[in-house]
Amino acid sequence: MAELKEEDVGQLHQEDADDRGGKDLQAVSGAVEETNGQTASSSAASCDIVETEGSHGQTSVTVGPERHISIQSTLEGLENLVDLNGAGRKSCPLCPEEKFKACYSHKLRRHLQNLHWKVYVEFEGQKMCICHLPCRQHRPSPGADQAAGRLVAHYHCVVCSVTIARKTDMISHLKRHINKGETEASYSQNTDMMDQEPVRAGQAYEIMKELGTNVQLLPNHSTPQKTDTYFNRKMKTNRQLVFCSLAVLAEERSPLECLDAFGATGIMGLQWAKHLRGAVKVTINDISEPCVKMIKENCQLNHIRVDGSRTTPRPAEGQGDADAPFATVEVVKMDANVIMHLRAFDYIHLDPFGTSVNYLDAAFRNVRNLGIVSVTSTDTGSLYSKSLNVTLRHYGCQIVRTEYYRELAARMVVASVARAAARCNKGVEVLLAVALEHFVLVVVRVLRGPTQADEASKRLRQLLHCQWCEERVFLKPGSMVEESLYRQLPCQCHGSMPGKTAVELGPLWSGPLFNTGFLRRMLVAAVQHSMEDLQPLLKTLICEADCTTVKSFSVTGTPGLVECGVVIKTLQKVEEADSNDHSGKRKSGEDSGSVVKKLKTEASQDHPPFYYSIHRHSIRGMNMPKLNKFLQYLTEAGFRVSRTHFDPTGVRTDATLEQFKSVLTKYSVPTYSNTQSGGHSVPVATDEAGRMVN
Repeated sequence: MAELKEEDVGQLHQEDADDRGGKDLQAVSGAVEETNGQTASSSAASCDIVETEGSHGQTSVTVGPERHISIQSTLEGLENLVDLNGAGRKSCPLCPEEKFKACYSHKLRRHLQNLHWKVYVEFEGQKMCICHLPCRQHRPSPGADQAAGRLVAHYHCVVCSVTIARKTDMISHLKRHINKGETEASYSQNTDMMDQEPVRAGQAYEIMKELGTNVQLLPNHSTPQKTDTYFNRKMKTNRQLVFCSLAVLAEERSPLECLDAFGATGIMGLQWAKHLRGAVKVTINDISEPCVKMIKENCQLNHIRVDGSRTTPRPAEGQGDADAPFATVEVVKMDANVIMHLRAFDYIHLDPFGTSVNYLDAAFRNVRNLGIVSVTSTDTGSLYSKSLNVTLRHYGCQIVRTEYYRELAARMVVASVARAAARCNKGVEVLLAVALEHFVLVVVRVLRGPTQADEASKRLRQLLHCQWCEERVFLKPGSMVEESLYRQLPCQCHGSMPGKTAVELGPLWSGPLFNTGFLRRMLVAAVQHSMEDLQPLLKTLICEADCTTVKSFSVTGTPGLVECGVVIKTLQKVEEADSNDHSGKRKSGEDSGSVVKKLKTEASQDHPPFYYSIHRHSIRGMNMPKLNKFLQYLTEAGFRVSRTHFDPTGVRTDATLEQFKSVLTKYSVPTYSNTQSGGHSVPVATDEAGRMVN
């Protein structure tokens, strides 16, 4: 076989290349034969010689280890190594004959399950069963007899094919592979993937598809400290919300110049270009060279042309020009602050690893009028009151842990965004503020002019929070004496409790966190692009923005869509901006003012700030009503009420805490307990604080 390979290589190379290639092939084949001679033919780790032809007629020979037979994904795969359905005695494929003699099928099946499969080590879906073949021999100590070493049970590593005796040592060995970014795919590459896209030496990619966009991922893509191209699968909702907000802006005016300041794998910018096509001009930026290379490779994978590149992705076989590049993106390697200072954009998305306050000043420097800035913050430690010193350092806010800490974090991020915009003589209109899982997303529209900046700055206020009952209220602007601050709280804890019961938090954003009209159009975009998992969240946000439990999202305008039994009618489009606006120049005062007035008509009545948790304020000894029933009771009492996405047990209402508790107490049923007198059940009386009374 080696001689035939040498002849084939000799036809393509020069004589000197022939001699070197033949010697290499002979050495590889000799090593394989020597390994096969030392071990059993059924279990030896052989080498696979792959011969590929390059574009210039050159052939490269790559050698890769095959997977050992002790590595299987299922128990059926291990049992298929032997024909257990046949008659007669059969030998174990993972034990030598002297250790386990041939036996019948039922006994061999129990042997494979109890000895080999039961103690496997799992890694990325592959089970490494214990092996007793003579792949590894015990090395005697230097002072002992130099006889043939005894056989040792061992595991074969799925990554590097090394043999390790102990299970705990194998687990530690696999952890070192994970820290280095090495996985099983690094040694067994998929040939189909290699045909689609060239793979760099020593790297293995995983193809992930989201919203019709394919991206390549490194094995350690989920570990930010170990990889340059970080990708988080749990941020899918964040990417969909950002996409819908950009789609709504693209309906107002196009083409848009949009920037993904932190590209990483480039999936967000590629989704924009692939689905919005000519309505957007996408720029993907990242300061890391490996990320830039990965983004360009992902562009070729999705048949998107990179602006300025001479090569275009080749169409798939049999499809002709069907897969020709249908969009163009610009990939830039630059610091995010630098590119936002140098160029003007209509849409900017910031998603750094951690806090985003370091990039807000640059983002509002050149963003165009009526443009949108979306900010994603993942520093939950400082946002959710776990690191108060970091919160003060990054956001300049004093906060404590409260029942409404998620909305507190969202208002804190909006406050920092509003301050950064005001420093550039720009105001903001909050379109969306969401706090889900481990991120906070804020989407704002930029309004140019010092008047708009002053209006936004007036909404930054201090929050007075009672630490006893958790009642809260925004302080009115103006300096006040400390004793009169407590008079603004609806509760009476200051008069009945000794000492100071309230703390001053902030400064925070006191305005609304949602724009109802914008959310409705985002819902339409989600329906059009088949984002089924995002639609329930958007419907919840619309109800929360209106502070209502009504689920009929109908708005006067054009004929709407029907989704999940809900009639969704779209709003009339805002008049397209003048073409001169795309040059970065400010519109005239009359035109700009008319557009701002139309945008303000989309915003409904301001929803009540913050929410109450029904479990936090439940009365001890009382069975509270179901949440939906309780919402109905509050509505019948004359209060605005809705559920909130911040907390599944939270209730957003304009009622004070005292009114909230009174309705909860009215419709709560006492818990009955057995008493010693006659064994009858009698109700237990409690006060408003939940304490039992006589």
